[in-house]
Amino acid sequence: MSGETVAIERLAAGGDGVGHLADGITVFVPRTAPGDVVRLTGIVRRRRHAFARVGELVTPGEGRVAPRCAHFREDACGGCQWQHLSEGAQRAAKRRLVGDALRRIGKLAVEDPPLVASPGAFGYRGTVTLTVAGRGASRVAGFHREGGAEVFPLERCEIAAEPLNALWAALRPALRTLPEGDDVRLALRVTPEGALHVMVRGGEGAWTGAAALEAAARAAGLAPTVWWQPAKGAVRRMAGPEAKTAAVAFEQVNAAVAEALRSDVLAALPTAGRVLDLYAGAGAVGLALAARGCDVVTVEVDARAVRATKERARESALRLRAVAAKVEDVLAGLLPADAVVVNPPRTGLDAAAGAALAAAPPGRLVYVSCDPATLARDLARLGPTAGRLTSLRAYDMFPQTSHVETLAVLDRESGSAR
Repeated sequence: MSGETVAIERLAAGGDGVGHLADGITVFVPRTAPGDVVRLTGIVRRRRHAFARVGELVTPGEGRVAPRCAHFREDACGGCQWQHLSEGAQRAAKRRLVGDALRRIGKLAVEDPPLVASPGAFGYRGTVTLTVAGRGASRVAGFHREGGAEVFPLERCEIAAEPLNALWAALRPALRTLPEGDDVRLALRVTPEGALHVMVRGGEGAWTGAAALEAAARAAGLAPTVWWQPAKGAVRRMAGPEAKTAAVAFEQVNAAVAEALRSDVLAALPTAGRVLDLYAGAGAVGLALAARGCDVVTVEVDARAVRATKERARESALRLRAVAAKVEDVLAGLLPADAVVVNPPRTGLDAAAGAALAAAPPGRLVYVSCDPATLARDLARLGPTAGRLTSLRAYDMFPQTSHVETLAVLDRESGSAR
């Protein structure tokens, strides 16, 4: 069924535009903007909603712009959902997505939060990860097309930092040097200091092509460190300048916004007392708190991250306890605490972790979220005992996509009213 014309009313979590068919059924349409009038094609109905694509753009919405990236226009790249939206439209939509989730799912009376913008809407990514498909001379490396498994060959990525595009241009002719296998991934990274890294993951058997890959980069005047992580092995340096594995193990996509978020997290935490840093990664927040004199315990399931935390604590002569475990397995035994900071994965807090926090709530809970819906769900589960939501802020960590980071602060001292 095709040909029906709809007006796009708003943007949904995930990035699709939302409209209504003539019979009132909600329809989700990717790559549309609020205010667009579109003629649909490929309508697929479900019980309570439908999906469709744009057959024709009848009238563009106010926030629509021409996409900058050729891959977005011509290859239906799945890496970005919103290159057809202006920066202002993207930021307004992200603020609304956070506010709507907390009102609708969390049952909280909040306004759409302020949003910390990225200094750059393009060229901000310090890390890109490419999928390698095919074998032998037919190999390609790039991103998946929207909604599918097909990989298109990447020429350049407009949201990647320019040094990564230069590195990729040097490496593209050398794809044959990568290990064979259906699970190969190629991650390119530039650190805030400008150091380049190439991480090859997966592959069948031993990999002997690292020197050739590094030579291809060197021929273009670049000097990356080349790493390899076999499917069931540890990360190892294969070629290029010496570097610590932490340089590729814990990657910040948007360094400027990540630093703003980290600064705000630290500003929300005490300068003394017992603090738990949960889902701690490499322990940057916990280490900063230990430097203040706090009694800090970090918890992280990735043993490599915990080792890096301990190593950095030793190097800086800081006292800190770093625990390698799942948060839900150990949290009850670590409470009570004066403050707790959590930065869970997209799935949010495990139910057992949420129950432990509800049973022994800290004086202040600082929640860093990468998904407004699971943040709202978790705040509802924690209930009034967690305290009042005293601060809420969004962060545009990933311009041109629908993803948004959020920082929520809850205080018991401010009362239990929500």
